[in-house]
This record gives sequence, structure tokens and C-alpha cells, in this order.
Amino acid sequence: MKKHIIEQSVIFFSVLKWVLLSSVIGVVIGAIVTFFLNIIHESDDFKEFLPFPSYYLLPFGLMLTVYLIRTFAPSASGHGTEKIIEAVHTKEGKIDFAVIPIKLVATVITIFTGGSVGKEGPGAQIGAGAASFISKLAKFSAKDRKKLVICGISAGFASVFGTPISGAIFGIEVLIVGIIMYDVLLPSFIAGFAAYTTAKLLGVQYTYYVMDFLPFDLSLIFQVAAAGIFFGLVSYMFIIFVKQAEVTIGAIKLNPYIKAFIAGLFLVILSFFIGDQFFGLGLDTISKLFFSNPELIEDIPWYSFLAKTLYTSVTLGAGGSGGVITPIFYVGATSGHFFGSLLGENLALFAALGFTSVLAGSTNAPIAATIMAVELFGVEIAHYAAVSAVITFLLTGHRSVFPSQILKFSKSDMLNIDFGDNIEESKIDLTTKSRSKVESFKKKFNWRVKE
Repeated sequence: MKKHIIEQSVIFFSVLKWVLLSSVIGVVIGAIVTFFLNIIHESDDFKEFLPFPSYYLLPFGLMLTVYLIRTFAPSASGHGTEKIIEAVHTKEGKIDFAVIPIKLVATVITIFTGGSVGKEGPGAQIGAGAASFISKLAKFSAKDRKKLVICGISAGFASVFGTPISGAIFGIEVLIVGIIMYDVLLPSFIAGFAAYTTAKLLGVQYTYYVMDFLPFDLSLIFQVAAAGIFFGLVSYMFIIFVKQAEVTIGAIKLNPYIKAFIAGLFLVILSFFIGDQFFGLGLDTISKLFFSNPELIEDIPWYSFLAKTLYTSVTLGAGGSGGVITPIFYVGATSGHFFGSLLGENLALFAALGFTSVLAGSTNAPIAATIMAVELFGVEIAHYAAVSAVITFLLTGHRSVFPSQILKFSKSDMLNIDFGDNIEESKIDLTTKSRSKVESFKKKFNWRVKE
């Protein structure tokens, strides 16, 4: 009995410690993220005073972000979420403090000049950087610092998304594929709620959508499952494009500033042929898709998800600063709209499903994506969102837009996986059982494999 009392007392004080720490972290990060979001909003308003479209400045904007990051904070390069995942897994949560101001400025410049990036990744990176800095000042142990940084990630996502539950879970789920870190669950929830509440109190306004969904219908479930397969292909495409653009542009033997200028100029010229709605965050386009008003969506081309993928890949590959989550939302919503158009019905529903399902597939976060669907669109979408998100997550395969994720489970028992240090280094092969099935199938149909 005495042992039980001691055990419960230790747990109580441990919980109390992290309730207090995560609350403080959440409030601090909520305030910093509010400042970040307000700057983006103010810079967006400033565009009205320019005598030309702001995206004409993209070649120069990319050059400037490359200069800022290369000169002052190389660890702030790329999309923010990937860098903080890498820091958690390989540096015990240590993040250079210079990342916070440089990431903030570089992201604002990229978005203002039309770069196709997001604000969620930088928000999480700023949150993680602040948590790392505070843990350094307080001289926390490596274990506590790592835990506090994860709270910072969740707080950053929750305050930018405007979805405290899914934002907090996303900050945990995105770290390791197949494992939920339960020891960080409560602190992450508290940090997420504290950051979200702080941002709301400081005037940040979030958008939620009231949508009319059809009641549960078996035939619609089959359509949703088919949509999940389609979103899996879209997620796969997005991951490959982002990765290949970085490799291809990086391999070009030119001065990085010249490469940034040429990439920006290419996107500006391309806009004369396919439209200019693929620059920047694209939040207006996303919002239009969740309403069944034909007048709002008639100017959205069917190839929007393909164009946005290209614009995002080139922007990031050329050195633009920002996240990939907002572009993923855009790609998901527009691809869902396209899928619904093929069926000729439920366009808003499939846009909403694409919004969260492509997030689930490209980031390996189906739980957070499903909860986000409920937080943004209402509980009526829950069963449809769960089916679509999980199918998309599985069919995207063992890959991610965040290559530093650690892979800890197989998406099929017919695959042998040699788990590496991260998802990129994991080696995947058919099991002996599945090989025999494939060989039997080949013999049955008299297939011949050319050597």
C-alpha cells in the first residue's frame, strides 16, 4: 500500500510539473505566433499599395531569403517542420535561437512576394525554437528539453491551425510513424490549448466551416473509399515532386542566388499561361471550395492541385522559406474538388476530405487529420474523414514529405522493413510469403520476366 502511495505521489508531482511548464510554454508561443501571423496579415494588406502584382517580386524575394538563411541561420533553411523533426531526433531538441527571427522574416518575405509556402511549419519551428531557448535558460536536462520542444511544436501547430486538439496531436504523431509518445500527450494538449487560447485572446481569428453533409449512406462510403485511393496517389505525387525539385535544383551548378532568381522568374512567366492563383498561401481558394456555390468555384481550374504542387516544389527547392502544410491543404482541397467533379456531386464534401486526407498521407498523421476534420467541419464528417484519411495514409506507402520522420511499423504484413534512422533510410522488401504469391501469380498467367 505504501509503495502505491509513493508511486501515485511521484506521478502527481510529475504531472503538476508538466502542467505548469507546458502552460507557460503555450502562452509564450501563442504570443510569438500571434505576432508572426499579424505580420503576415499586415504584409498581405500592404500589397494593395503596390502598382503591380506582388508576385512580380518573387525572383528578388527568393534571392533575399537565400541570403538571410545562408548568412544568419543555415538551420532555418527548407520547410520548418522537417527541421524540427530532425532536431528532436538527432540533436535532443537543440535549436539555434537565431532560427526564430530569421525564419519569421524569411517566411514573411517569401509569402509576401508570392512564394507558394505555408505558415504552419514556420509557426511550429518558431515555437520549438522558443521552447529550446527557454529550456537552455532553465538548464533543463536533455530529456526534459526534448519534451519541452515537442510541446513547443504542438503549441505552434495548434495556434496556427486554430485546432487545439488535432494541432497538439499532429505535433506528436508527425515525429514517429507508428508510435504515439504518450508521455508527451498531456503536456502537448495543455501547451496546444494554452497557445490557441492566448492567440484568440490577442485577436487572432480562425475560420471554421459549417457544411451540409449527407446522412450516412453505404454507397457514399464506397465513393469516399475510392477518394481515399485517389488522395493516396495525390499525396505520393506531392512527396515525390517536393523531394525531386530539391534534388534537381540543388544539383544545378549555378550560384544559389542566380538559381533562386531563375526559379522565381520561371514561376512568374508560367503564371501568364496558367493563372496567378497558385502564388502565396491560397487560403481564399481553399475557403471557396467548402461551399456549394457554383459562382465561387467556377474560376478554379481542374489542374489546380497539379499547378500548386509544382509551384510549391520550385519555391522550396529554390530556397524559399516556409512550410508545406498550407500547400498540402490547397492540393488536398482542389484535388478533392476535382474528384467530386468527376462524380458530379458532393463537391464540398470531397474538397473537405481531400483537405485532411492528403495531410494524412503526405505527413503520415491519419489520427490528427481525422480529428482536424471534425474540428474544422463538424462531427458529421467524422466517419467519412476516418475512412478516407486511413486509406490515403496506407496507400501513400512508406514515404513522407518529412524525410526525418522515424518509421516504426509496416503498412503491410507482406513487406519486410529494415528500419533505418529515418524513413528515407528504411529499406523495404517483399516477405518470403509474398514473394511466393507473386511467383505463383506469374506462373498462373505465364508471365516471363525479362532479365
